[in-house]
Amino acid sequence: MIDYSPFWETLKESTENWYTLTNKYHLSNSTLHRLKHNKDISTKTINDLCRLLNCQVQDILQYIPSDTDQLL
Repeated sequence: MIDYSPFWETLKESTENWYTLTNKYHLSNSTLHRLKHNKDISTKTINDLCRLLNCQVQDILQYIPSDTDQLL
């Protein structure tokens, strides 16, 4: 499972917040909602977040093995 909890820590440590991401950088509320609920987001969005927050991918997400992952 992909977990976005690193994103929230990175955001907290940055000078940005939910408001600036949505109003200044035009990220949608639904994208932030998806991050909050560990739903899928695009690699383009991950790229944008890394640029905006001046961070690496691992500062946005992490992989956690889960029994609920689909079978391969």
